[in-house]
Amino acid sequence: MRAAARELEWSEAKMWRIETGQTSLRSHDAATMCAVYGAPPEITEALMGLAKETKARGWWHSYGDVIPEGFDVYIGLEEAATSLDTYEAELVPGLLQTAAYARTVIREHLPHNTDEEIEQRVQLRIERQTLLTRSAGPPTLRLVLNEAILHRSVGSPTVMAEQLRHLGDVAEWHNVVIRVVPFSAGLHRGALSGPFVILRFPALGDGTDSEPPTVYADGYTGCLYLDKPKEVEAFADAFDNIWTTALDEHASRRLIYDMARKHEQL
Repeated sequence: MRAAARELEWSEAKMWRIETGQTSLRSHDAATMCAVYGAPPEITEALMGLAKETKARGWWHSYGDVIPEGFDVYIGLEEAATSLDTYEAELVPGLLQTAAYARTVIREHLPHNTDEEIEQRVQLRIERQTLLTRSAGPPTLRLVLNEAILHRSVGSPTVMAEQLRHLGDVAEWHNVVIRVVPFSAGLHRGALSGPFVILRFPALGDGTDSEPPTVYADGYTGCLYLDKPKEVEAFADAFDNIWTTALDEHASRRLIYDMARKHEQL
């Protein structure tokens, strides 16, 4: 660090703050460091791009008290991803939950939390959803839902109807495709894999990935991250199987709206 600081004509304190993530980094500084370290052009380009994203701390840091341990890692990956392939078996994923649906789920999961803590968690979940509507390169989302999610009552019939109508509306966004695996499909790969998300990231100038594709699986007491090529390939193959087994987008949307009407009639 001392030698690098001398070459860069920076203080050792500045070097320490940069290397420990305590301060943001300008793209010009990243380019200077890459030149001193002899980094190839494609790495320099990638790091300059990443540096532009560090001018402000991630929005989720303001929710630090209510983010589950380790989940801030996932939020950071989600923010950086260009595509999300998601399979859900039991619940609407957090990225598409309405506030009322999220509130019901969170209260069931954390019954001892205060109303204030639950509201903070709800707001965190809603804030995450701006990812899909941001003006700068929103990721594409391909989501497959098990039909059971449409039938399972979460909260009141009004909450469920609102949630399902929201799903149907979001399915019309240009960067979101939603499919439903019907009960009639029988056994499919998702029944064996369980819920998961495959995150893919921007390519570098030479076409290689800036970060390896990563599989995220959320468990009751912890989460799992997988990025070995064989692991990712296995889940990608599973997703392709689930995707082709599911109803197409138009039939899925009709089913979602039909179920919304049934909940409204309860």
